[in-house]
Amino acid sequence: MTNLTDPIFHDEDKAREHLEAIRWPNGPYCPHCGNADEDQITKLNGKSHRKGLHVCNECREHFTVTVGSVMERSHIPLPKWVLGFHLMAASKKGVSAHQLMRMLGLGSYRTAWFMAHRIREAMIEEPGDTGPFGGPGKIVEADETYIGTRETPRKRKPGQPKPTKGHKSGGAQKRIVVGLVERGGRVRTFHVQEATRDSVRALLVKNVSRKSVLHTDESRIYTETGKEFAEHHTVVHTRNEYVRGNVHTNTVENVWSVFKRGMKGIYQHCGEAHLPRYLAEFDFRYNRRSALGISDTERAHDAIRGAAGRRLMYQATGKA
Repeated sequence: MTNLTDPIFHDEDKAREHLEAIRWPNGPYCPHCGNADEDQITKLNGKSHRKGLHVCNECREHFTVTVGSVMERSHIPLPKWVLGFHLMAASKKGVSAHQLMRMLGLGSYRTAWFMAHRIREAMIEEPGDTGPFGGPGKIVEADETYIGTRETPRKRKPGQPKPTKGHKSGGAQKRIVVGLVERGGRVRTFHVQEATRDSVRALLVKNVSRKSVLHTDESRIYTETGKEFAEHHTVVHTRNEYVRGNVHTNTVENVWSVFKRGMKGIYQHCGEAHLPRYLAEFDFRYNRRSALGISDTERAHDAIRGAAGRRLMYQATGKA
């Protein structure tokens, strides 16, 4: 368990040293030109320079540990950034912007909201970074879920039932999320506009090894695609069948459970444009869960490493 009285959460110099040790384990490198030659990088000291400032003698650019990361040009003190990363990484169901504002003593909700989005940006894992998961003898579960309400309603298709008197239309006007989970391993979730045979197949063949065993429910969107994998087994939820031997989709259902509890109980509202970042946040924590032997501290360190090479401008996030 992390000690929240640690100086890195309260002292500017200790927080800077902490970030430098994580981002620059082999010594500082220039984020402008990529120069990592210690003899070509000088740390500037003295009253006329701000602390932690370096200069690259190759390109003559100045930089600190926050340059070239989601923390660049932020006026939030470094100890608050370090604690913000820890809180977002350690909270299984997330931390609301209001909670961040109170715990970190930030000046406004807008500042806390933007900070949370920058941390989520650092948590994004690109599929190309780790490649497809699964493989011979590995089980991958696939499922889709529906959450929230579309901001742009979908037109009712011919023959589609009309909404009820309570304006309920099932999943027709909800946001669609597809999840792929390697049992005992990693998860990847995706926000899609339509969950069709073709759209789900594209996600499966790109992210999952075809040598894997695929487990799904009885949905017809998996029928043909399942033939492309080593094996395809289904459980029929409409007949109240949830487990048959080791065939089930309970792992991905558990992912949905934590995700929905966080979205409904902690965040309560999420603009559709921001949904991919929230998905990335929950994926990040699941892929570094305690069951895999990863501590809160290690998870926070991974998020800080992910901050490198990324920027997120307020204009790019839009309104909350």
